[in-house]
Amino acid sequence: MPTATHPIWLLGAFSLFWLALAFRPHDRVVWLTENALTVAAVTALVATYPFWPVSGLSYSLIAAFLILHTIGGHYTYVRVPYDTVSRALFGFEVGRRLGWKRNHYDRLVHLCYGLLIAYPAYEMLERYAQPAAAWSYVLAPALIMATSMAFEVIEWWAATLLGDGASADYLGTQGDEWDAQKDMALATGGAIVTMVVTAVVT
Repeated sequence: MPTATHPIWLLGAFSLFWLALAFRPHDRVVWLTENALTVAAVTALVATYPFWPVSGLSYSLIAAFLILHTIGGHYTYVRVPYDTVSRALFGFEVGRRLGWKRNHYDRLVHLCYGLLIAYPAYEMLERYAQPAAAWSYVLAPALIMATSMAFEVIEWWAATLLGDGASADYLGTQGDEWDAQKDMALATGGAIVTMVVTAVVT
């Protein structure tokens, strides 16, 4: 169980971060679309806390993922300036050093969805569903895979309503016809890695 103040401090810190990045986003329509799920997720976490709380670790992992997603919503995923940040911090552009021809921030966040959210999903299963034997280790990645697929469908529906410019920024495919499949694969792979680590540690 988390300490009584841990989720409150997390919520407060994240709220301040979210509000700071709510000012002057690159595209307000894309920002609203990206943050609809963020607001829904935070609302659900607050509403379920009295009945189905999870550990402080799980809340921290969820907050870390929401921070990454909030950054993507502020800049749009295709414009997150990680090269500018890496040049300022390390003296080189990570994208150029690795020979990337596209902005890979969206790939990072999909990978982190699996890496960071699989453990909270596992913990929820263990605490409240209590599947037999070691099924939580299988069901947690399955949930990540299923929700990734659902997000890609929602993303497709939303993009059809946004118009050409905002749609391209929101989808972030950057010309890759297999973008959705790669995103789902990264999330699933990240979840599998987390479950392997969880199995070894616990």
